[in-house]
Amino acid sequence: MKVMLGIRDRMLLSALLPVALVVVGLVVALTALHLNDLQTTHHQRLRSVAQQVAVASRSGLLTQDRGQLSLVAMGAMHEHDLRAVTILTMDGRALASAGRHAASAWPAATHLAGQQWDALAQRELLVQPVWAAPVGPESVYGQALAKGLTVPGLLGQVKLEFANNGLVERRTDALLTGAAVALAGLLLGGLLALHLARVFIEPVVSMSRMVKRIGEGDLSARGPESPHNPLRELQLGLNQMVQALETGRDLLEQRVTDATRDLRNKTEEAEQATLAKSRFLAAATHDLRQPAHALGMFVERLRQLTHDTQAMQVLGNLEASVQSMQELLDALLDISRFNANAVPVQAQPFALNELFDKLRSAMGSTARDKGLRLRIRPTRAWLMTDAGQLQRILLNLVGNALAYTPQGSVLVSCRPLAGGGLARIQVWDSGIGIAPEHHTSVFEDYFQVDNPARSNSKGLGLGLHIVDLTARLLGLSVQLRSNLGCGSRFTIDVPLAPLRPVAPVQLPPESLALPMPRGLVAMVLEDDHLSREALASLLGGWGFEVRSADSLAVALQSIEDQGPPDVLVSDYRLADWVNGIDAVRQLRAAANLPIPACLVSGTSTPAMVQAARDVGLTLLQKPVRPAKLRALLRRLVLERGLAQQGDQDSEEGGAAV
Repeated sequence: MKVMLGIRDRMLLSALLPVALVVVGLVVALTALHLNDLQTTHHQRLRSVAQQVAVASRSGLLTQDRGQLSLVAMGAMHEHDLRAVTILTMDGRALASAGRHAASAWPAATHLAGQQWDALAQRELLVQPVWAAPVGPESVYGQALAKGLTVPGLLGQVKLEFANNGLVERRTDALLTGAAVALAGLLLGGLLALHLARVFIEPVVSMSRMVKRIGEGDLSARGPESPHNPLRELQLGLNQMVQALETGRDLLEQRVTDATRDLRNKTEEAEQATLAKSRFLAAATHDLRQPAHALGMFVERLRQLTHDTQAMQVLGNLEASVQSMQELLDALLDISRFNANAVPVQAQPFALNELFDKLRSAMGSTARDKGLRLRIRPTRAWLMTDAGQLQRILLNLVGNALAYTPQGSVLVSCRPLAGGGLARIQVWDSGIGIAPEHHTSVFEDYFQVDNPARSNSKGLGLGLHIVDLTARLLGLSVQLRSNLGCGSRFTIDVPLAPLRPVAPVQLPPESLALPMPRGLVAMVLEDDHLSREALASLLGGWGFEVRSADSLAVALQSIEDQGPPDVLVSDYRLADWVNGIDAVRQLRAAANLPIPACLVSGTSTPAMVQAARDVGLTLLQKPVRPAKLRALLRRLVLERGLAQQGDQDSEEGGAAV
């Protein structure tokens, strides 16, 4: 396991290690020299004692006087480390001895002195020859003996055995002294290293802590600028750097504060502008829808009257202009709702074939008017998504296909993908096609490939943009495959849902073919004068007897005076802060009948639509297309007629019983 040393430990080690190496090296060297001197001195002393004993034994060996030699041997034993002495003749006879030899082996007999270490007995063994006259290594006798010549005058030899206790004690003392000196040197060196390390470590540690505080964001950290600090210049530079950083940070914070305040102000201005734009758009949309709605009703009423050819042409152009204006208002409202994230999504299982039936009913007349063939293949697929939003996508795709297909057909199909889980819906057309470089641009707002003059007959360039926004809202993606002159194919994959058999309540097919009954009473509750007059005129043209009311009080008085109407058409936003749902509820309560009713509104929100749906009312968005209103009124009237007929049949059956 790797141990990480701190800066204090590293500097202390750096200061102590050289001192320790020097002290230990010197002590070891001096102790080794001292031990060598002790060894040399010891050997010299032993040889000196041996020579003295040999000199003292010279006369005794000449006379073979054992007594004298014994005295010499006994006198030599006074040496403290001498353990045994033996004086021998040349032929090896011992004439005198003292002590007891413990050595088992001696150096070989020779004419020169010999010395040997007895490892077994831990003793020094010396053999010293005894000469009749002094013979040294440089004497003539010594040189002759070294050459192997026979020299007369050798009287015998002396064997001495010394114990090494003194030498061992002196060696031990020398080692202990060296160790003490080394320890003292290390201690002194350690204290010195600790002092030096403290002198350098404290400033470094202080700067290290300062740098750590700076790293943590504390730019107020400063280090001491003591004149005794060996790193004073570095500390001064570090303090100056931190001062500059603190100044820069304060300046930057001030700039950030100013920029944040400016950004907040601009954001608030943008929010206020967005709010003002939303308010303006809501007000403008509502105010524009009222006259557009009235204009559509008046145009439809004009169509019911008799006109000459020229007037019919003018009326046709007027109707086309009104329709373009209504489509533009619808598209702008849709886009504004998408941008405001105000479009609700309610994913639930539904039968796709029912949606295809609505698509066929809505777009069939447009295809027939252009001489095109609209083919929508039946399907058994059930999907899991928002049916209303998917219907919006398909209406825009089919409408776009019909607008850009001069001749041929438009095909809508659905097939499940391999592996299950998804169904692929495709819209094919045999139109002019789209160049590959425009495949992305066609989903942008107001972009049209083949309409440089911005002709309203070819749309407004918002249909595919709404398709893209709606698909993203549902978590789907739209793929395009097309080329110039080869038509286009739009593909969208939608999650499948398990089949759920549903028995929807529908009118009998034969009842839908019946004409609108005439002579029925319709009440129009609308506070806008033009819209009220236009709707009343249109309903009168369809054969209704119309009662108009500009407020709930007038409508209640009409029911009290003339009885309940057969059908009721009410605006959602009425005078005196009354909404259409409450108005219908009070009128039904006053009549004590479930009067068939529908609502119209210049502005609608998901909450308004859901509130109307919860009480069984249909909310139509202004401007309302006359055909759509006519179909809804016919359905409401026929449903009421069938219900009354069913009640009558039940009463007759009960009477028969």
